[in-house]
Amino acid sequence: MAEEDNLREKGAALELDSACSEEDEVTLVPMVQSDSEDVDDGDFESEVFSTSEVVQYMMDCIEEVNSVLQLPVTITRMLLQYFQWDEEKLMEKFYDSGDSDELFKAAGIAKPPIVEADFFLSDTTIGVCDICLLTEQMFGWQCGHRFCLGCWDQYLTTKIMEDGKGQSIPCPASACDVLLDDLTVMKLVKDSRVRLRHQHLITNSFVQCNRQLKWCPAPDCNFCIKLDDPGPRSVQCQCGHIFCFRCVRSYHEPVPCALLNKWNRHYQKYSYFIMHTKQCPKCGGLIEKSGGCNYVKCKYSGCNAEFCWICLRLTHFHFKGCNRFKEEEKGQVGTVGLRYTFFCKRFLSHSQSRKLESGLYEVIWNQKNDHSVTSIEVQYLTKAVDILLACRTVLMHAFVFAFYVRDKNGQVAIFEENQRDLEAATECLSECLERLISSYGSESTDMADLKQKVKDKLMYCNTRKDVLLQHAREGEDNDWWEFDE
Repeated sequence: MAEEDNLREKGAALELDSACSEEDEVTLVPMVQSDSEDVDDGDFESEVFSTSEVVQYMMDCIEEVNSVLQLPVTITRMLLQYFQWDEEKLMEKFYDSGDSDELFKAAGIAKPPIVEADFFLSDTTIGVCDICLLTEQMFGWQCGHRFCLGCWDQYLTTKIMEDGKGQSIPCPASACDVLLDDLTVMKLVKDSRVRLRHQHLITNSFVQCNRQLKWCPAPDCNFCIKLDDPGPRSVQCQCGHIFCFRCVRSYHEPVPCALLNKWNRHYQKYSYFIMHTKQCPKCGGLIEKSGGCNYVKCKYSGCNAEFCWICLRLTHFHFKGCNRFKEEEKGQVGTVGLRYTFFCKRFLSHSQSRKLESGLYEVIWNQKNDHSVTSIEVQYLTKAVDILLACRTVLMHAFVFAFYVRDKNGQVAIFEENQRDLEAATECLSECLERLISSYGSESTDMADLKQKVKDKLMYCNTRKDVLLQHAREGEDNDWWEFDE
């Protein structure tokens, strides 16, 4: 059952719809990419944290700083938050400013006592609340403002649940910017769901400020990745999702994050013209049909050519004969559109192939249920599909890279040669692997020979992928690459 679940998860992760539930008993585990080594992230150490482990990691950071500052824990947390969890900057300001009162004031913190005090128990009295004007049990904060417990609860609930405030909730008094500490908030809020949300907001803020931490972007996944050397590296979550640690999008090497943004904008700019326009068969001008009639006239630069919109044949009396299939290129937006379409089609082709090949996981699972393959063979075939899909992903983004890169030193030719080798190797692997998987249970097929072919092509394909990525990284380190604006 574990193998079946694993195969199902792999297929689901490809569509970013895996459902990962965070459990408190999950322990800190090394980031495992799978036996297939389908993602090469260099030699950087990564770890996967559950939400509870992120909280513990945050508390460890607080305790480390507090061992020097000797302040109440929640106050230290608020100071770290003020300095965006930059421990060195906090230490520097705390000891070099010479005026801790000014530091606390700037952070919105009333100067704390030397030891933790229970204000909730010691500072409650009966009085008239300035918010609801009722005589109730009151609670006063360090700034001196007092309100009833019900108004405190309602105020904090609104701030947490509606405003999304967790780490910087001020006193509700007008013009008072003194912040409440975490312990006080947790005591004043009655609803456990609100308290949990408050803790999540604080934890999320900690992750956002820590450059070594990133939440997994997969839907419903509550795991967090810690990377010792953060950068544009691919990481794999415990849920199976692979993403770029820098931009938190799906794995996209060798394309830099900024270049992928540009590609997406380019697609938005030209996709309409690629899908809804054609070039005049006479002058090549871009034509957009404004009416329903398929008999059109080009008005581009005085061309006046009349042609059939469906088949693009030049004729004045052409009203039939267009039902026979003939593949025509869509109209392009000049040279840029023509070049973009060339690379876009190849990007989409590998994307579609990857989507279809991801179905091999389900085929393997079904064959295991039919007892056509052994558990060892399931592991081997799964590894092969892992590598095949990883190669497809690299090829997809290699065409994006090639679309923008300029050849200023001859390195682009090497990149394109690596790309051609990887593309050819990937197609050969895909063909042999599909034949092998579909041949299980067939007595007529020479399985031993087919398995050896897949093994050889698997190793070669993985090697070509690594060569392409290593060359791209080497180019980034040596400033070989220059991209079109």
